[in-house]
Amino acid sequence: MISKARKVLDIRELATELPHIRYVDPEFVYINLTTERAKKYSLNVKKGDKVYLGQIIGERDGGFFKQPIYSTVSGEVTDITTKRHLEFVVIRNDYQDTYCETIVDRSDAMIDAMSKADMIDIIKNKSLVGLGGSAFPSYIKVNTDKEIETVVINAVECEPYLSSDYRLVKDQPEQIFKGLKYLMRVLNAKRGMIAVKKTKKELVEVLEREVQRFNKDSDISIAKLADYYPQGWEIEMFKNALGIKIPSGVLPMEYGVIAFNVSTCASVYDAVKHNLPITKRYLTVNGDAINFPQSIRVRVGTNVRDLIKLCDGYKEGIEKINVILGGPMMGEAVGTDDVVVTPTTTSVLVFKDVDYHEETCVRCASCVLSCPVDIQPVQIMNAVKRNDKKSVEYLAAKKCIECGLCAYVCTSKIHVTDYVRKGKQLIG
Repeated sequence: MISKARKVLDIRELATELPHIRYVDPEFVYINLTTERAKKYSLNVKKGDKVYLGQIIGERDGGFFKQPIYSTVSGEVTDITTKRHLEFVVIRNDYQDTYCETIVDRSDAMIDAMSKADMIDIIKNKSLVGLGGSAFPSYIKVNTDKEIETVVINAVECEPYLSSDYRLVKDQPEQIFKGLKYLMRVLNAKRGMIAVKKTKKELVEVLEREVQRFNKDSDISIAKLADYYPQGWEIEMFKNALGIKIPSGVLPMEYGVIAFNVSTCASVYDAVKHNLPITKRYLTVNGDAINFPQSIRVRVGTNVRDLIKLCDGYKEGIEKINVILGGPMMGEAVGTDDVVVTPTTTSVLVFKDVDYHEETCVRCASCVLSCPVDIQPVQIMNAVKRNDKKSVEYLAAKKCIECGLCAYVCTSKIHVTDYVRKGKQLIG
């Protein structure tokens, strides 16, 4: 008798293997007025006002930059509220998706006639930011006077449980290639590259097929990288994709290279071609506390509680949960599911809350051996405990990329990364 083995999917892979679902019609959306980078804002709508999809409803002030604030639905302004430490305007969705009159497609001829300044203005005026989590304004990044040889699109997505970039590449490769070509044009770059894990064979096949279409007038290639963490860190990615070793503290532009997250690249296409701000994004909802992990195409401004319901809710018998926005290694634990999907929310991970008891450091040096930037996390931790600012600075705490590996490998379950983070704050 021949046994037919069936693949048992790990929970971390489930959202990747299943088709994505769409949830773009929540009853209410919450548009963030403030961000971690922009603490001030002005609002030009009030309660009861009718707004349209893609309409400017205010402006964020980040000190050295300003961003228009856009509605992601058409509907009625109902409230201003605070969730955690951020402020939001609440809009009741009318389910009509009536676009603002400014949202008009551009023809290829119009785009071809644009100058570099024209395209930078679009990226600025549509509030495009780094969608891998950095939220740094993209117009500042592209408005460089450095000579850029290669634009690299980061589709590595190296943290476990995440699948939003995977789904975007699989579903919208054409938009990514066109967005890359727009970025190459803005930066006057001769070469483009899309970096992806070589273990993601489906994505490699999709991308290589698209290369045949778009390489007629552009030099675009695929970098197939090894599957390990933190391969998605751009310094590691540049080293393995291009053979360029960029020292800590030096901008990649100094070496003629620049990187953008794949979602950022797609948003550039939408802004240039369709004059659209970021109104939707792919999102991973995963973790061992929910019944059915999903990859979701979601409206920006959706409450995470609505998405948990889409995933058949929480598993029975779970008393406490741990909600993380972003990946399990570098994401932010928020302690509640009453949070909102913003343009930079790549994933929502919900785990059973486990109370790990921190034990005494046994000096095993696992944190030192695993550190990708070659610092000494445990020594920084000890200096932080002494409030020794001089030692923290000497130990180069600012080189830390907060990848979380030191805490992950710690045999004593010490939150080493948190101590290093506090050290960076200590030295300012």
